[in-house]
Amino acid sequence: MNPLRCIPYALKQVTRHRVRSILTITGIAIAMFLFTTVQAMNDGVTTATRATAEDTTLVVYREDRYCPATSELPQDYQGRISRIEGVASVIPVKVVVSNCRTSLDVVTFRGVPKDDFLSDRGNALRVVEGSIEDWKRRTDAALVGETLARRRGLHPGMTFDAAGITAYVAGVIRSDDAQDHNVAYTALEFVQLAGRDRLGIVTQFNVKVTDPALLDRVSDDIDAMFETAQEPTSTFTEKAFIGRIADDVIELVGFARWLGLGCLAAVLALVANSIILGVQSRISEHAVLQTIGYSGRLIAALIIFEGVLLSLVGGAIGAAAAMAVARFSGVALSVEGASIPITANMNLLLSGLILCGIIGVIAGLVPAVQASRREIAECFRAA
Repeated sequence: MNPLRCIPYALKQVTRHRVRSILTITGIAIAMFLFTTVQAMNDGVTTATRATAEDTTLVVYREDRYCPATSELPQDYQGRISRIEGVASVIPVKVVVSNCRTSLDVVTFRGVPKDDFLSDRGNALRVVEGSIEDWKRRTDAALVGETLARRRGLHPGMTFDAAGITAYVAGVIRSDDAQDHNVAYTALEFVQLAGRDRLGIVTQFNVKVTDPALLDRVSDDIDAMFETAQEPTSTFTEKAFIGRIADDVIELVGFARWLGLGCLAAVLALVANSIILGVQSRISEHAVLQTIGYSGRLIAALIIFEGVLLSLVGGAIGAAAAMAVARFSGVALSVEGASIPITANMNLLLSGLILCGIIGVIAGLVPAVQASRREIAECFRAA
C-alpha cells in the first residue's frame, strides 16, 4: 500500500481528539516561542560582536570609563589621530543615552559633525522617510533609526523628548549596521549643548583605517600617543568595544540558552505524551488496520507522521509569533549606548521547523516501534 495514500488517516487521528491536539499544539507553540526568542537574542549578540575580515572601524574611548556620561575626551584629539599613518577618517561623537543600564527601551543620541558623517557613512544609510536635506538644514534635526522610530511611533516632522533633549525628526534611516537601528543622529554641537556639556568635549572617536590589517597597529599608536595625557584613551575594534560594554548582556543570553534547551525538552515531552495517549486509545484500530493489510512499518510511519505533524504545526505558530514580535515590536537590548538587536529571519524559522520535525520523529519513535511489533491477537486482547 502506498504510504502517501494513508496520510488522510493520520490527519484524521490528529483532528479526532481536538481538545488534546489543541492543548498539545498550544504547549508546543509557547515552548517554541520562547526557544525562538532566545535564539533571536543569541543571533543578535553574535551579529553585534563577531568581528569580520571587512571590519575597519576603531572606537577611541576614555580609559577606564564605561557609561558614555563618564567618558570625556577633548575634541581636538581628532586632528592628532587623523595624522597617524593608516587612518582614513576620524569622526568625533558625543553620546547621550536615556538610560545607561541594560534596557529594552533606550534612546541613544549621537552628535556628529554632519558633513564629515555623511562623507564617511552616507552611502551606508538609506532614508526611508524624510530627507537628508532637512537634517542638514536644522540644528535640532535628527536622523532616527528605523527600530527606534517604530518603537516610539516617530515620523518626519514630529518632535520627541528623551534624556533631556528635544529633537526634531528630519528622517528615518535604514542600515545594515545594528548600531544604526536604535539611534538618533544629530549635530555634534546640538548634543553637546543640550546635554549641558561644554563645547569641545566628546564621548568617543570613531576611526576608520585604510586596511583591516592595520587595526591593531593603529589602535596601539592611538593609545600610545595619549598615554601620558590628562585624558588617556583605550582603543578597541568596534565589535570588541560592543562586546566589552555588553558583557552582562552576553552572559545573560548565554544563560538563556539553557532556557532554550528546556523549551525543546518540553516540546519533546508534550509530543511524546500526546502520541502515547493516542496509541493506547487506538490499539484495536491498529489490529483492524493489520487485518486489512497495513504492515507494521506502515502503522509505525503513521504514528511518527502524527508526531511530526503536531510538532510542525505548534512549532510554526510559536516561531512565527516570535519572529513577528522581534521584527515589528522595535525591541532591542541596549547597554551604555550600544545596541544589541533581536534579529529574526527566515533561517531562524526554518531551523526551528527542522528541530520540531526531528523532535516529532524522536517523540513518536518508541510508541511507533511498540505498535508495529504487536500481533493482531495481542491488540484485540489489549483492547
